[in-house]
Amino acid sequence: MQAILILAHKNVQQVVELSRKLNSNFNVYIHFDKKMTLDDNCLKILENENIRYISQEDVKWGSWSIVRATIALMNLALSDKDNRYFHLISGQDWPIINSQEIYDFFEDKNSIYMERYSADRVKKSHEEIINWQKYYYYYDVINRRKLYGKIFHRLTMKLQGLLKINKFKKLKINLDIYAGSQWGSLPRDAVEFALDYLDSHENVYKMFETGFCSDEFWLPTILANSSKFRNRYENYNYHFIKWTEQHGSYPAILDENNFIELRQSKAFFARKFDADISRKLIEKLESE
Repeated sequence: MQAILILAHKNVQQVVELSRKLNSNFNVYIHFDKKMTLDDNCLKILENENIRYISQEDVKWGSWSIVRATIALMNLALSDKDNRYFHLISGQDWPIINSQEIYDFFEDKNSIYMERYSADRVKKSHEEIINWQKYYYYYDVINRRKLYGKIFHRLTMKLQGLLKINKFKKLKINLDIYAGSQWGSLPRDAVEFALDYLDSHENVYKMFETGFCSDEFWLPTILANSSKFRNRYENYNYHFIKWTEQHGSYPAILDENNFIELRQSKAFFARKFDADISRKLIEKLESE
């Protein structure tokens, strides 16, 4: 059996619709952000269809809380011994091909379908992303997306650079640091290995816990440093994301004008979908 793990932070009804669509082929597990208002009727639908859900973490962008929510979802899905393959998606994802085709593709697969690249000398927003793990950040308590959070980020980056802060040295980190999208698909043994590794390496846990955007670092770093798993990476996650601003969102909220792009892609899932803005796109995808 294969499991879909959904990290949801908004729009309960859309998440329920997504879950029900996938539930015919997959075991579905959801983590609802604690900030969400959960409608009793929606939750009853999930329960009636044996879709399991939890709401443990108040998730903040860029913080370790995202990974804590992911770990909670993984442990929930691992409790079912029949689950052999795990797909991590967001509550704003949507399958863009038939879910049976997705299931069939991954059946009997043993590869890790996630992005992975060395974090050395890579820049995002004019910052070297290696510093996001080398320096200390506390975005479980500081809102990075507020103005004061952005100012805090810039100041702490500058100050820690001047002070030559090096978490790798202090925590005795002897790993090559990798990054990549958190969305993707991986087999059970890779999930179990990553969780066991975190549990048994307190220094690595501390590095990620105090880092920035560690959801994009922890799995690729742990798995790519393992001789057992590094060669099982396909380095493609079959997710379509349009990295432009559209409908006031970056990455883009997709609409019917993106239909051809989706059909020409090799992807199985796409994001971001919005229940209202993307409705015509969903209808076009469903009509085929």
